Amino acid sequence: MKQKDRRPLVGVAVVVIQSGRILLGKRKSAHGAGTWQLPGGHLECNEAVETCARREVFEETGLHIGDLARGPFTNDIFEAEGKHYVTLFVVARSCRGRPTVKEPHKCDRWDWFFWDRLPAPKFLPLENLIELGFDPFDATP
Repeated sequence: MKQKDRRPLVGVAVVVIQSGRILLGKRKSAHGAGTWQLPGGHLECNEAVETCARREVFEETGLHIGDLARGPFTNDIFEAEGKHYVTLFVVARSCRGRPTVKEPHKCDRWDWFFWDRLPAPKFLPLENLIELGFDPFDATP
């Protein structure tokens, strides 16, 4: 495919909040392997952002999320992999269940972290979100 014919993909990342902490997973896949990410995935054609957020969080963690608020977006260029994403962020202020690794080929584990003490290394969209100065605890549902 010619460079002019390529287009960025759209990702949806979800900041799931519980007890003052957020949920992060440690990536296993080749794309960003070993980095910490928010749950999320690709926005499907004709899918609402919130629907994608709920679907992806459930598929990856088994959690049911509620009280959603749209957050900012980031422009994420993975130069080494030749990938380009626009990532739309959603904040989920509530969830039901316990996070479980539902896609063990993609994620090693899920853990809860305080926003001001996130682990490293971070997946590029999360790094770019932090660089924006975004605070998920200030987002309103």
